[in-house]
Amino acid sequence: MDIKRRNLTKILPLGMLLPGQFLSDFSLQHDTIEPDLRQQKIDKLYDNAIVIDGLVISRGWNKDSFHALAKSGYTGFGTSLSSGSLKSALKSLTDWQKRIKDNSDKLIFAKTASDFIQAKKEDKVAVLFGFQNATMIEKSIDNIDVLYKAGTRWIQLTYNERNLLGDGCTERTNSGLSDFGIEAIERMNDLGIIVDLSHCGRQTTNEGIEYSKTGACFTHTMCESLYKNHPRSKTDNQIRSMADKGGVMGIICLGYMIGPDLGSKTTLKTYIDHIDHAVNVGGIDHVGVAADFAIQGLEASGASRENWYVPRLTRFKSSYKVQWPPWIPELDKPKRYKYVAQALDKRGYSSGDIEKILGKNWLRYFGEILN
Repeated sequence: MDIKRRNLTKILPLGMLLPGQFLSDFSLQHDTIEPDLRQQKIDKLYDNAIVIDGLVISRGWNKDSFHALAKSGYTGFGTSLSSGSLKSALKSLTDWQKRIKDNSDKLIFAKTASDFIQAKKEDKVAVLFGFQNATMIEKSIDNIDVLYKAGTRWIQLTYNERNLLGDGCTERTNSGLSDFGIEAIERMNDLGIIVDLSHCGRQTTNEGIEYSKTGACFTHTMCESLYKNHPRSKTDNQIRSMADKGGVMGIICLGYMIGPDLGSKTTLKTYIDHIDHAVNVGGIDHVGVAADFAIQGLEASGASRENWYVPRLTRFKSSYKVQWPPWIPELDKPKRYKYVAQALDKRGYSSGDIEKILGKNWLRYFGEILN
């Protein structure tokens, strides 16, 4: 794994990929540089960086989504597709392939890390297909092959509830993976499908990391040490174990997931605190970013108290601690990660480390896992 990780640097020649200097080479000189000049350099870093969002919700994708995508600065994202059944999953995959074909001047169908590099070169956005549940596998491991051939490149083993693979994060029990779940992981590893443990229960998460031969990841989650007793958070031991096998943890932008007091104590600073903690525990090479909502943001996509908040009071257990409004203002905009880059700069992160968090860590990880 370590050798493969070192070799991956050969596919990340940003100095050749992008015109001009290596962005990682310039120092922002926090103590001496003029604020306006520092702002310009961060803006330049962001505009030239590979920016990858671990999870975008793409239901209802429309012209507003494309408009927001054009403003976002994204190089690519993982999109969450319908997982209700094999039939609905395959239809969702086909629909997105058609969307990419019909908008080939804007989008690239991503299957490998090199597709994200191509997207950056061509000023397009790479889309990585996946699912936030494994229910579409139904009762057959062979269906994983069917999904892979249709373009699937990441699968979250469970959502909140138990499925045939194991327990989700809000399940009353904490039984971990089933034999079927372990078999599914083995097949995903063989094919080159990312194992995502974001919504998995504690024991399912632990065993998912253990049984996956390649590094499992958390596409969108947060740190339990900073938001205790939330079922979606990951412990320090889990973050460390995930990182030790090469995985990446995407810090979720959904505000109510990273703190209990939105609008007062839970702010952009709180989001950066989660990045800080994950970096301190897992290392700078294992932390990324992830929205978990529409590319244009929740407010712009029409989320309201009636159509977003109220339904979740019955769909999710009380342990989810759903709040209204659920967003952090800076992160609910298409250029959310430019605000993150600016905040990381002020926190003292080097330009090279900011680039890693914005997308190079996801890119390295994709290069290790995707065949």
